[in-house]
Amino acid sequence: MAKAKASHILVKDEKACQDLKAQIESGASFADLAKKHSRCPSGTSGGSLGEFFRGQMVKEFDDVVFHDPVGKVHGPVKTQFGYHLILIESRTD
Repeated sequence: MAKAKASHILVKDEKACQDLKAQIESGASFADLAKKHSRCPSGTSGGSLGEFFRGQMVKEFDDVVFHDPVGKVHGPVKTQFGYHLILIESRTD
């Protein structure tokens, strides 16, 4: 079964998500921004969600984690919870 390890930053609106992505692309630390801005409890651990299997996350999140390139920051990704930046750390099929 497919498994992945990822981190994310969850914010309320798309503009905030785009602003954070721009900061990361300019060299800011994903983990530091997650600690400071993420609305998810995972923010306290730098946004880390640990390892999880395909189907454990909401569909929009799952689709990105299990189809997009590993090692890059993806987003904004809209889900019922808000807007996410997703850093895919590893994946096995």
